[in-house]
Amino acid sequence: MNTGTTLTGCDIFTPCRIGPIELRNRSIRSAAFENMCTGNSPTQQLFDYHTAVARGGIGMTTVAYAAVSRSGLSFDGQLWMRPEVVPELRRLTDAIHAEGAKASIQLGHCGNMTHRATCGQTPVGASTGFNLYSPTFVRGMREDEILQTVEDFGTAVSLAKEAGFDCVEIHAGHGYLISQFLSPYTNRRRDRWGGSLENRMRLMQMVIRRVLEVAAGEIAVVVKTNMYDGFRRGMQVDECIEVARELERLGVDALVLSAGFVSKAPMAVMRGAMPLKAMAHYMDMRKFWWLKAGLAVAGRLMVPTVPYSDLYFLDTARLFRQALRLPLIYVGGVTSAEGMQRVLDEGFVAFQMARTLVRDPAFMEKIRSGSQTCSLCGHSNYCIARMYTLDMRCHSCVENLPRKLQKEVESNERHQRL
Repeated sequence: MNTGTTLTGCDIFTPCRIGPIELRNRSIRSAAFENMCTGNSPTQQLFDYHTAVARGGIGMTTVAYAAVSRSGLSFDGQLWMRPEVVPELRRLTDAIHAEGAKASIQLGHCGNMTHRATCGQTPVGASTGFNLYSPTFVRGMREDEILQTVEDFGTAVSLAKEAGFDCVEIHAGHGYLISQFLSPYTNRRRDRWGGSLENRMRLMQMVIRRVLEVAAGEIAVVVKTNMYDGFRRGMQVDECIEVARELERLGVDALVLSAGFVSKAPMAVMRGAMPLKAMAHYMDMRKFWWLKAGLAVAGRLMVPTVPYSDLYFLDTARLFRQALRLPLIYVGGVTSAEGMQRVLDEGFVAFQMARTLVRDPAFMEKIRSGSQTCSLCGHSNYCIARMYTLDMRCHSCVENLPRKLQKEVESNERHQRL
């Protein structure tokens, strides 16, 4: 149950409560996909990264994008929640706790953002159609599949509790399954799951009720939701505020406010330019030949640049802060102590960061000690370009980076400074 409080005048390193848990400070490692789960199971690399972030002073670190079922997998290196992964996840949460941080896990279903080789079936989504992401035909979900997915979320929460997580973050944004049902762009159904906003929210409502039931007030329940989809036929701010109000009414502990749609407006999520040479360089030609060819011919049309600026979601997030009483977590371009404090002064309970902590997992400890006040991340988005095929890693941590990729990184970072 959310507290309905708005915090102002708090310090970055003041403890805060999100539902039943207390964080040692206001910082959260955002649920940016790591691609560190070979065979859809936790690896030592995942363990090392998140424990490093915890050791580096974060309030809570979030294991990203764990699928609630096989049909919800987008990537071969993505975590899939099932009983056999619990012991290794428990080892991870124990290590995070030993460093003084809290552990969260993001749970979701990709919907149509996958292909048969990964998810083991014809991809499913809100509606039947064709997805250029794969490319593949997509089948609209049957009623029994929708209801089973609701149960899958509940089962995943139960496993997260067993594994020692303090919080679950339900992914209801960015054009994945719940977002596909919410958005009129992807939801063209004419049954009780489509049409009006009330109908399009039905899956989200059922998932959240089941999640809250299983969480039982013992762990925090946070939802990542869109403030807008990022294109004309998608969800706009006014409808997204209504979705957020419904989540508040349902009783979630906090919302993470984001935006964008990975199949239609991907850089609205992350901002800046995608390094297309790096993306193509790391892609498996056998699996992604069509995408590699597309990037070579029309890369900037497929992944258009959206200008980056620090705190790039803040203006829109203020509208949600004004409309809602529950705790809100800010994400988007938090790169400095000054930016962190500004977000808190605007009434947000905490802030999330991703690329900043890819660049330096110890960033929060350096802020605390005063040895650093601003991230060294240059926002070239190299880490994202390699994330889809290898793992999320900063170019500064890669030995023998090919010269053409180094030049692309330098060019992107130079444009960010203009």
